[in-house]
Amino acid sequence: MLAAGPMPPAARNAQGIVFLLDVDNTLLDNDRFADDLDTRLEQDFGRAGRDHYWAIYARLREQLGYADYLGSLEIFRAGLDDHPALLEMSAFLLEYPFAQRLYPRALEAIAHLATLGTPAILSDGDVVFQPRKVQRSGIWDAVSGRVSIYIHKQGALDAVQRHYPAAHYVMVDDKPQILAAMKQVLGPRLTTVFVRQGHYARAAVETVIDPAPDLCIERIDQLIDLAPSSFSSAPPQRAKKNAAAPTQEST
Repeated sequence: MLAAGPMPPAARNAQGIVFLLDVDNTLLDNDRFADDLDTRLEQDFGRAGRDHYWAIYARLREQLGYADYLGSLEIFRAGLDDHPALLEMSAFLLEYPFAQRLYPRALEAIAHLATLGTPAILSDGDVVFQPRKVQRSGIWDAVSGRVSIYIHKQGALDAVQRHYPAAHYVMVDDKPQILAAMKQVLGPRLTTVFVRQGHYARAAVETVIDPAPDLCIERIDQLIDLAPSSFSSAPPQRAKKNAAAPTQEST
């Protein structure tokens, strides 16, 4: 994790607010994509093949610290070069209709935040599939190309402040432990918003996170209904429950 340091010169002179938005299970339902992938793998390669792919995926995730669907497929191909469905899997991943997996009013929520400040994407992931997902979902255009993807976004806050200098930041994410890590670096200059969507959020029920999220919402579209003052450096609302640390850090 980055240690708190002096504010960049540009940020010292900056005005306004930057909204940093996660992607998976925050703006779009990545769990449904994973379910569709699971179904396709079993259909084309059987249960054994499906389980083999997910075992590779889990191992790569442990090694890399983020989800690598394409890298898992590259390893999965070993011994399957003649399988008629193998090459079709790449098209399934790269052409997947992510726009159909956006949560209701997700793009409307981004448009609303744009009336209050500058929305930008801050995500974890690889450098091929994750940006492809952001593009095909329509999120890329919704934030006018302000997209940053890191291996561990909570460790890239110096770069974020250089790219998007602001007086205040808001981070919206479905993983409370990432929000806590960022809050420990930026302190009162960051308002953290925990969205209780997806399997990570559902798993957040036991372990206390410190600091707890500043705000908790059940759906991404509830951002539209929050008063602008909710995003100030001293948010009026705290999480009613302490959130738990999910078992994995990134999507």
